[in-house]
Order: sequence, then C-alpha cells, then structure tokens
Amino acid sequence: MIKYIPVSFVLICCFVFGGIMFKSVTPPRCESLMQNDTIFVLTGDERRIPYALKKLNSLQYGKLYIIGAGANNITERPHVNVESESKSTYQNSLAIKNIVYKEHLKRIVIITTEDHMNRSLYLLRNELPETDIVACPASLTGMPAPQRVKRWGLEYIKYIVTLFGIKES
Repeated sequence: MIKYIPVSFVLICCFVFGGIMFKSVTPPRCESLMQNDTIFVLTGDERRIPYALKKLNSLQYGKLYIIGAGANNITERPHVNVESESKSTYQNSLAIKNIVYKEHLKRIVIITTEDHMNRSLYLLRNELPETDIVACPASLTGMPAPQRVKRWGLEYIKYIVTLFGIKES
C-alpha cells in the first residue's frame, strides 16, 4: 500500500515529462518554402545566419531579415536587411512584428536553432496571431551531446518562464 508520493518526486516527474514533450513538439525540419517568402533569422548561434543565407539562395524572390544584436559584421548583400537593436528573443519578436506590419506580410519564415524554436514561435504567435509563421529550425548536429542537452534544458526552462508571462528571459 502506498502511503503518499512526495511532492518533490511529482514535480521532478512533471518537469522531466514536460521536457520530453518540449523536445518532441519541436518542428524536426524546415517546412516547405515559397519562392517569395520573407525569412527572419534570429541571431545568437553561429549556425543560424549561414543556414538562413543558404535558404535565401534557394528562393527566387525571397528576402532575408537578420534580427538581433549578433548581426554585426554582416556584409551588404542583395535582399538582406539587418536589425541589430533587439537584444532578446522577446525584443526580436517585437522587431519582427514591426517589420511584418510595415511590409504588410501575411506569411513569414523563422530560422533559429531547433532548441530555441518553441519559445521563439510562442512569442511570435502571441505578437502576430494573424500571420502564417513557418518554422525552419537550424539543426544542432555536430554539437557534443552534453552541450546539446544543456542548451535544450536551458531553453526548456526559459520556455516555462515565458509561459508564466516573463517574456524577457
């Protein structure tokens, strides 16, 4: 007969199960792109911008916006715009919102690393509920497993914090 289950055990199980769900609902690959898509890449990881440029090169009429403080030292390229004022994922979502409204965009593509995608999509969908947002995650393959686990764990915690209304995490 079970007398009681410690609350800490229940919380740990919920946290672990939530982490598994967090990872499993992340888009596994880039969705189909249209030839005239506008791509927004969030800076912060060295994989993101080269991946976004590769995606842009596959589009006939596409446009790319590099969003965030890590966008320095980007050389001038056709169809590439840089926003370097925003310094957090939430500020990135506000910068993207301003561009979407200014450009009257109905559909956008978001590129960020796979561990960062869920929180980015959550923030963007709250800011742009009428916009079709296409996920295009940059893979973390090639990164050592312990470093990947650490990044996923940190993003999961930030996601939970964001769900509680703290957007600047």
